[in-house]
Amino acid sequence: MAFPFSLDDLLEYTDRDRAQWHAWFREQGPRALAVDLGAHNTGRIRNVGELVRHIFSAEQRYVQRCLQVPLMDTSVIPADDVEALFQFGAHSRRALRDLLASFPDAEWDAPRVMSWDDQTWQVTAREMIVQAITHELRHWAQVATFLRQAGYQPGSHDFIR
Repeated sequence: MAFPFSLDDLLEYTDRDRAQWHAWFREQGPRALAVDLGAHNTGRIRNVGELVRHIFSAEQRYVQRCLQVPLMDTSVIPADDVEALFQFGAHSRRALRDLLASFPDAEWDAPRVMSWDDQTWQVTAREMIVQAITHELRHWAQVATFLRQAGYQPGSHDFIR
């Protein structure tokens, strides 16, 4: 028996979660975005704001890779501005939903070449979209952990409420 669960369920959950994070960061202000990742920073992602931007950037770039168009330079989105970050997140989510509504069925399993950091992979559009969603889920959990370690209380972000 197939489990009746869909990508739409995950998108609805992440939409709700994003709205909750947006409200929380709006309440806390830019100080919460400035929380340092400490020893866990990658050099490119040094604080919570940059990690949030990374979440939305990945979604945007996976859509662009599926469409085989040039990748946006997301470093221009300020990582210390709550509204700019979440406007970008709304933009990346609209792009993903547009892709899901219009992408040709025959293209979902066609190989695409994806490269970064001197590595190249051959993946399908289907794999990239699943990666975009699971990537987001994992990173929001990290955001919550870093914030809790810094003394913030970001609340519950469980699927079941």
